[in-house]
Amino acid sequence: MTNPEWRPTACILCECNCGIEVQLGGEGGRELLRFRGDKRHPASRGYACEKPHRLNYYQNGERLLKPLRRRADGGFEEVSWDTAIREVAERLARARDTWGGASIFYYGGGGQGNHLPGAYASSTRRLLGSRFKSSAIAQEKTGEFWIEDRVLGTQTRGDFEHCEVGMFLGKNPWHSHSIPRARVTLKQLAKDPARTLIVVDPRRTETAAMADIHLQVKPGGDAWLLTAMLATLVEEDLIDHEFLAARARGLDEVLEALRGVSIADYAARAGVPEPQLRDATRRIARARSFASFEDLGVQMNHHSTLVSYLHRLLWLLTGNFGKPGTRFSMEQFVPFATGANGKRSPVAGAPIISGLVPCNLIAEEILTDHPKRYRAMIVEAANPAHSLADSARFREAMRALDTLVVIDVTMSETARLADYVLPAATQFEKAEATFFNFEFPDNYFHLRRRLFEPPAGPLPEAEIHARLCEALGGFDDAALAPLRAAAERGLEAYGLEFMQRVLSDPALRGLAAVILYRTLGPALPPDAAEGAVLLGLAFRFAMRAGEVLARAGFTGPPPVAALALFRAIIDTPTGVVFARGEWSDVRPGTPDGAIQLALPDMLAELAKLAEPAAESEADDLPLILSAGERRSFTANTIIRDPAWRKKDPDGALRVSPADAERLGLESGGRARVTTRRGSLEVTVEISDTMQPGHISLPNGLGTRPAGSGGGERIGGVAPNELTSIEDRDPFVGTPWHKHVPARLEAIA
Repeated sequence: MTNPEWRPTACILCECNCGIEVQLGGEGGRELLRFRGDKRHPASRGYACEKPHRLNYYQNGERLLKPLRRRADGGFEEVSWDTAIREVAERLARARDTWGGASIFYYGGGGQGNHLPGAYASSTRRLLGSRFKSSAIAQEKTGEFWIEDRVLGTQTRGDFEHCEVGMFLGKNPWHSHSIPRARVTLKQLAKDPARTLIVVDPRRTETAAMADIHLQVKPGGDAWLLTAMLATLVEEDLIDHEFLAARARGLDEVLEALRGVSIADYAARAGVPEPQLRDATRRIARARSFASFEDLGVQMNHHSTLVSYLHRLLWLLTGNFGKPGTRFSMEQFVPFATGANGKRSPVAGAPIISGLVPCNLIAEEILTDHPKRYRAMIVEAANPAHSLADSARFREAMRALDTLVVIDVTMSETARLADYVLPAATQFEKAEATFFNFEFPDNYFHLRRRLFEPPAGPLPEAEIHARLCEALGGFDDAALAPLRAAAERGLEAYGLEFMQRVLSDPALRGLAAVILYRTLGPALPPDAAEGAVLLGLAFRFAMRAGEVLARAGFTGPPPVAALALFRAIIDTPTGVVFARGEWSDVRPGTPDGAIQLALPDMLAELAKLAEPAAESEADDLPLILSAGERRSFTANTIIRDPAWRKKDPDGALRVSPADAERLGLESGGRARVTTRRGSLEVTVEISDTMQPGHISLPNGLGTRPAGSGGGERIGGVAPNELTSIEDRDPFVGTPWHKHVPARLEAIA
């Protein structure tokens, strides 16, 4: 084909999931040849960075093609799908019947853009009685979720397109994105003389280099910086009293906690000159609008939950909520950012926030004699043996399980530890979607159509879970016949039958996902079958948010609006606006409808900042390592071939010129980095973006090639060989990957 057609899909390498168009070709027409931004996509509107141009390395990288079962000698053997499904169902059912369903732990349900498996897994988990789960979000965002739920009762984002002042806290959106059309938005913000870009980061990142104000905080100094800024607001009376009087509670307690702060001392402990700190604070307070974004640089660092609280105080005390250019709340198709529900993990008693067990506690929940420990685990579309803290300890925990089942595209580090490995279709071999819907006023949902059929062997996760549910006795084919017949009569007939037979039956309601796939899926276009589960989610959304749905054009009673929305999602491969908000909708979701400024535990933690600095790791580990920096060609471990990276193929350790001179290091040379947990050899890059005492490794590197036997690594080092599960936030358990005490030595 001389000019193959452009096919709509999306990038899967960060949470934005920008709409892209691709041309297919190559051997068997299975290559992703050319890429461009999709101008029809509601959020990205034609924008794309450089990363999606390398997605063919994902689609045609190393693959699993047959189900694998571990042999007695420790190796793997291929088995049929019938054998794999039967034996996996038997093993998991035995764990349920012996130790209870709570002993079966689930990890996954939401790789970047790979979210539908989590919906289908809910049916399998329901039959097994699996109660506990986690995902990568639990080592990133749960502190922010917990604080925002308590303060505002809703999740918020910043309106950077219209703000007068924008601030990024521990974030480099030039590479990590997370806002629509990130580089376009950053350039517009930086170039406009009437607007101000503020960046808080120990490194002079690409975004910091564009900024009007770079608050180059010491690693881990963010809590002192934000407290000093808040104290400046109080001292100089830059607070929006009118806004707070009308909408907030607890201001007096917050003011009392801040009045005693020594701004000069806290600025010094943060490593930021006091005049610069005050100037930045005044610019925020006097702006017409201020939007801000915190990310992993602070959320994987000391005082992470406290920083999330202080960050909210900064924009709330200045009245930057609920008007253009500030913070907004949005209706999500499936809300997933919730607070604590009062439940705790069975062994460590860790709080479960947004339904997730803290990642740093998973190994502790397994490596114990406690009768309620996790005995079996399902890992889906995730690689926790590589991505979670203290990889060696996590591998030990995986080996201690009675049963480990991994569902994945490739033989990941986690799959190597499994009893059974079930090969999954790639994200371009099935219909797929993301639930990271954070836009306002128009929010969108994008069901991406399948681009290729899977090769012989791998199955979409929806099919895997449907087969597991059938093997577990969840339903038989005859029970689904009325629903299949209804699907042949049309969507309206099916919707009515589904509500009457499934949603009204407690025994079937928990299996709705796989029932939809088995009965409605065959009636959908073949390249959209996995989208069947969205009908149930559309019903839920229509019941919950009818007003914003109607504004988006889906009117009528909830069942009618839900069916119209579902039909639009299926029929529109470039994304559909499903919610149209208004600024008057942006308000707290707390029980009394007011912003709750005073959180006693956070104010007590704030008071501890005045205590003398704790003893450091002394001379043995004098540096601070950030384990997992986002760079131009890093994303996550779904792309395992280092050839995809045009730059920095070795994933070099970045070191300041001063530290390099002191330690006798050269760019391109080798060094040994050592932490309390381990030691690795790295390639060195001397970079003036680093401040003395701070070193940095990229994320997503250090994966093993298939068949390597476990020792060989390609493309840099795995940062979590150097991190420790003990280094975590005391409130929600998020790891301190960005603040790892370390030592560095030159290698001749």
